[in-house]
Amino acid sequence: MFEELKNSKVLVTGATGLVGQALVRKLLVYDADVIAVVRDLEKAISVFGGDSPITFIVDDVTELEVKKYDVDYIIHAASNTSSKAFINDPVGVINTALEGTKRTLEIARLSGVKGYVFPSTMEVYGTPTTDEKIDELHGTNLNTMAPRSAYPESKRMCESLCTAYASQYGVPAKVVRLTQTFGPGVQYNDGRVFAEFARCAIEGRDIVLHTKGETKRNYLYTEDAVEAILTVLVKGRSGEAYNAANEETYCSIYEMAQMVAKECGEGKIKVRTEEADVAAMGYAPILHLNLDTKKLRTLGWKPQVSLTDMFRNMIAEMRQD
Repeated sequence: MFEELKNSKVLVTGATGLVGQALVRKLLVYDADVIAVVRDLEKAISVFGGDSPITFIVDDVTELEVKKYDVDYIIHAASNTSSKAFINDPVGVINTALEGTKRTLEIARLSGVKGYVFPSTMEVYGTPTTDEKIDELHGTNLNTMAPRSAYPESKRMCESLCTAYASQYGVPAKVVRLTQTFGPGVQYNDGRVFAEFARCAIEGRDIVLHTKGETKRNYLYTEDAVEAILTVLVKGRSGEAYNAANEETYCSIYEMAQMVAKECGEGKIKVRTEEADVAAMGYAPILHLNLDTKKLRTLGWKPQVSLTDMFRNMIAEMRQD
């Protein structure tokens, strides 16, 4: 499907992250020469193996040297996705997003790349309160004065940088707004809700919700996210954004918890609610994010993995680790 990538040279930041790892492995399938920007070489070698054909640049993306690189494409997947960091280090979250994106866009400009993709987030739409379909032109009600908004607001600014570079310098920059994405590769101690649900199923513990679980959103399997990113990289329009989600997975957190308990908990666990101070834990406000992916699907993309199978596949790998 991505013959344009065959034997190409691709710079990937955030290469040891969940999506970054999957992207690198997929690119290698297409015999692409991958240049991976990583902060921890030892971790990168443990992830990809010491004999991998990947060229590593060991650097923080906020300090990556801005110069002409011999690359055809850039995928800027480095990002801070820790909810606790959104509360405890909002300045760092903003700086990483803006400085990293600015540097990679400048590299793209100097290198004359064929394509540049910035994976963004569904959170740029703020906190919609109805089940209406949300397309790429939907507005936002983000509160800029809330510290946690450091994450989605910095993503919005990075999107603006992408379209600015596309308009002013002709950089073929595109944006993919990913919904919450998971699958094999999620670390066992990951702090996000889907990982906790998986751990509960594996360990035979009840799923304990700290809210009523009213937030509703779509989800996306890691491999489907990779396909979305590469589709936009080679087929997307410069200066535009594309929603990426499996629309059939739209459900509340409570409904997802019940599904995991039933389908993956072997009938041994149940769902309980023990409400806590969610603001201090960095949780997003209650929202309904029902993404419309028609624009991306017109490029030939279609998600393949259901929510139940996302969990089954992730749990199967977690059991092996």
